[in-house]
This record gives sequence, structure tokens and C-alpha cells, in this order.
Amino acid sequence: MTTTETPIMKSFPKPSELTVPDGAQGWEELYPYHLLFANSPGSDEKFWFCDSQHWPTVFKPFETIGGEFAVKCLGQYNTRHLLIPPANGIEFKIHLGYLYMSPVPVPEEEIPGRVPEFEKRVGHYFQNWDALLDQWREKVRGTIAEMEELRFQPLPDKVPFDDIVSGKAKDGSEVIMENYDRLIQLTYQNWQYHFEFLNLGYLAYLDFFTFAKQVFPNIPDQAVAKMVQGVDMELFKPDDELKQLAVKAVELGLQSAFADTDDVEGTLQAIRDAGGAEWLAQYEAAQDPWFNFTVGNGFYGHDKYWLEHQEIPLGYIKDYIRRVDDGQQILRPVEALIAERDRIIEEYRSLLDGDNAAAFDAKRGLAATAYPYVENHNFYIEHWTMGVFWRKVRELSRVFVQAGFWADEADLFYLNRGEVRDAIFDLVTGWAVGAPASGPSYWPAEIERRRTIFDALNTQRPQPALNTPPEQITEPFTQMLWGITTEQVQQWLSDDDGDDSAVTGMAASPGVVEGRARVVYHADQLSEVQDGEILVATITAPSWGPIFGKIKATVTDIGGMMSHAAIVCREYGLPAVTGTGNGSTTITTGQLIRVDGNAGRVEILEG
Repeated sequence: MTTTETPIMKSFPKPSELTVPDGAQGWEELYPYHLLFANSPGSDEKFWFCDSQHWPTVFKPFETIGGEFAVKCLGQYNTRHLLIPPANGIEFKIHLGYLYMSPVPVPEEEIPGRVPEFEKRVGHYFQNWDALLDQWREKVRGTIAEMEELRFQPLPDKVPFDDIVSGKAKDGSEVIMENYDRLIQLTYQNWQYHFEFLNLGYLAYLDFFTFAKQVFPNIPDQAVAKMVQGVDMELFKPDDELKQLAVKAVELGLQSAFADTDDVEGTLQAIRDAGGAEWLAQYEAAQDPWFNFTVGNGFYGHDKYWLEHQEIPLGYIKDYIRRVDDGQQILRPVEALIAERDRIIEEYRSLLDGDNAAAFDAKRGLAATAYPYVENHNFYIEHWTMGVFWRKVRELSRVFVQAGFWADEADLFYLNRGEVRDAIFDLVTGWAVGAPASGPSYWPAEIERRRTIFDALNTQRPQPALNTPPEQITEPFTQMLWGITTEQVQQWLSDDDGDDSAVTGMAASPGVVEGRARVVYHADQLSEVQDGEILVATITAPSWGPIFGKIKATVTDIGGMMSHAAIVCREYGLPAVTGTGNGSTTITTGQLIRVDGNAGRVEILEG
């Protein structure tokens, strides 16, 4: 090392070394005891990375449910269902409001003993893939339907006389209590279903990826990814519906009706007045189920769903109409993606013969079959299931608002789920005995105290990782999904403050472009994105499809080759560099940048 080079740090900060933002003292009280490093012996010896890919902002107390259910259920399929030989689950903790993860390895001596069980269990799924996946959709839809039936209503002034006559002998308060517990259970149930196929999708791709690297030692990672691209995914269906509605609006000459899409009723009435009955019928048909879609990722109570905020899909349709009128191509370049896929497959397959060619066909075919689920599950769980969940939680919260427990339906998110259960019993007890409940005098001040802590935590971006990393990061899911590789961790550790002219990450989607950066931290900022800009974000959500039609490229702080950002960018034919660690904090809006999705490098050309 020369004297001019920046020395590489050996480790990231320990959790105890991170500064608590002013006003956030006592933040630990917001979260369950088992999610805190302070209550986890040995946590200072483990390497942790921040999963800002799925949880890019600070948790409110109630919102930890998404992180807890998701990561726990991911772990159960690795550890207890499939017995993946080298990988158990992922340990997870919350620090300063953000979620940190640490993969749990399988002791080397235990790996051989897991292989026969793993092969038998995985083999069953791959041999019966279509039938089991159809069964999966039926199970998930059944759970959602039951969630939709749950009701949370204020208690009556008196029990109906019919209940007296029938001898029902219950006052109705049990319905609120039972429905709350059932809502939690059903959400947990669909999160268990979520991972039944997801890890298999990654495994199938990883098996093909590993084989390709063995028979073609110099094959680029992107060439392997391209061999499964161009598939039809249900996750793209909501965006495709909007595109079809835009084309229909142009065909019917309805453009002027979309002048002010923030006024939903006014827009729909203008379409009606313009003779757009056919368009409105298509619009209504698209809503079930495709408007159960959020501009966020479904993990937060503030995520806005199209079904409840129809100014969002109408605004996207308005922009698509503009682009259709301008003669732009708004559809994904599926034919070009398929042609490129088939070309690459043939190019590499022609180099093989005999058993290797047969293995190549089998493994690539299985990866292509399983690959769509890696994205499709998002619609059914993160979007549809969680959309119903948050809607029902707000319905319950309105009962408390009416009873004076707090002022706004969103205030419930400052309670944890156990406290909500206590509040329900407080509510029904006061109602039953005819005396004031304690909640109205307790919760308003407590919620404001917690809100102050939450706001303070939100002023600070998370550390990308904590403690000392291993010499080599070998866990495949960590590499593929999150982009946490040995090289990328060393890049984060370099602390290269002397050169802000470039950031590096994973070459996630090919192509080289230049353009002005648009840094986006929250979905509410998407309306600021202009045509031809380069999106720079902590992470993108799969639901940002309408934005991908406007931008030139994407840069994210976290994410690997199989992250949502990488997959969606490849399917839209956009260059992408993921897993930069600090792209969104190094690059500023308006800077001219060059994104090289082939090399995983972003150069800052100005400023």
C-alpha cells in the first residue's frame, strides 16, 4: 500500500458505538425486548448488515410485525422445512429503528447429514411444481378472503333484545378481541405460505448459476441472469393494466378527462360525461385484485395502496396517455428480452455436449420455471395480504378514535401489537362497567412521546453494517438477494472520503447511460421524477413500474443480482448498479452521472 492510499478499516462500528440522535433517548422502549442487541449475548461478535432493501425507514412499534413474521418464516423454510445444507435462517435485531440481519450458518460437520433430507424435500416440490403452486395460490387467496370478512365496529349502547331472547349471553366485545387475534394469525399464516416457494426459486436459480460457473468459468453473472429473463410475471400485471387503460383512453379520445387526476371523483365523472362507460367498466374490472398494490413495499402502515388512493393509478394512467400521444413505446420490451435470452442460451449451450448439455437444459429449464415466483409472491403477500391487513388495522383504530383513545387512525402504529390487545380490553371493560376507560387519559401523551422519538430516529440514516465482517462472505442468499459480497463489504469499509467522484456496486443490469440524478428516499417523492433522469434510491420497490418507463437507469444502496431492483430493471431493459452502500447519500439530485451496469460503477461527472 502506498502512502497516498486510504487504509482499509477492519470492522464496522459496534451497535453501542453508534450515536443516538438527539431526542431519541429511550428508543429501546419502542421495540420488543428480543429485538434489541442489549438483550442478545454475543451480538457484538457477529457481523450484521442493515436490510434497508425491505425496511428502508424506521419502524413504528406496531410495524415490527412485518419484519418479525417475514424473517422468522424465511428461517423456518431453510432450517426446518427444506433443511438447506449450508444455510439456516437469518438472525435479526432492531437498532436505532432499523433492521439488521446476520445469517446463521450450519456447522460444517452437520452439512452432509442434511443433504439426503434436502434432496428428498426439494425434489418433491420441483417434481410437482405446477400443482403445488396452484394449491399455494388457493391457500393464499383463501386467507385473504377470510381477512376481508373480519369487521371492527364500535360497541352498541345496549345488547340487542334478540340476543336476550336467543340466550346468546355475550355482549359483542368478544368479536373485537377475536377478530384482532384472528387478523394477526391470518397475516402470520400468509407469511408462512410466502416462503414455501420463494427459497426454492432462489435455489433453482442458484443451482443453474453454480453449474454455469463450473462449465463456463468466465461467464459474467449477467449472462446467467439473462438466460431466464423475459418471462410473464403477475407482479407486472398491475402496471400492465394501467398501460392498457391508457391505450383505451387514447382510442376513445378521453385525454381531456384526465386534466386533474388528484380529484378522483371529478376525473371519473369527466370520463362518464365524455361517454367513457366502456373505459370505466375496464377500470372497475382491473381493481380486483390488481389495485391491491402499494407504491411502497407493504411493510409499513403509511404505505398508500391504489385501491384507497386512486389518484395514484389515475396519475400513472395520465402520464401513460401523454406518452402514448407522444408516440412513445410504453410496453416492456419483452420480445427483445426473449430474443436476447434465446441468443445467449444458444451461444453457451452450443459449447456443451453430452451430459453437460442435458444438465444445462434441465437446470436452466427449472430455473426459468421457478424464477417468476421470485417476484410474483410480492403481489400476493407484500401487496395484497398486507394491504388488507393495514386496512383492517386502521378500521380497528377508528373504533379507538371514536372512543377518544387517540386522535388519528395512524396513531395506533405507535403501540406494539401486545399493547393493542391491552387497549382493546381497556376499551371493552370501560364500556361494560359504564365507567371511563383509562386509554383516553393515557395514550395521547404517550403516543406523542413515542412520536418524538420516532421522528428523531428518522433523522439518521442507518449504518450499512455492524461489527467485524468475516474474511469471506459465502452464504449464497446473502450474496444474491442483498448483494452483500466480500468485495462490496470491503468497499463499504474503505471509507474513501477522499474521492466522491464514483461509487461502486453490483453490475445488476447491463448498459451504460448518462443523465441527471434524482435521489428518492420515499415513495411520496416519486412524483418528482422527470423523464430521462437516473433514479438513485436506498432501494426501489417492485411497484415502481410506471417510474421505470420514465428513467434511464437505477442505482440502489442495497441489493444483489436477484433483488427486486435488479430483476425489474432487467425486465425493463434498464442499466442498474445495486448494493452501492452509499449511493443515495453520495449522489445528489441534479448531478450528472454515468451508470455502467456492465461494470457496477457510477461516475459523478459534475459537482
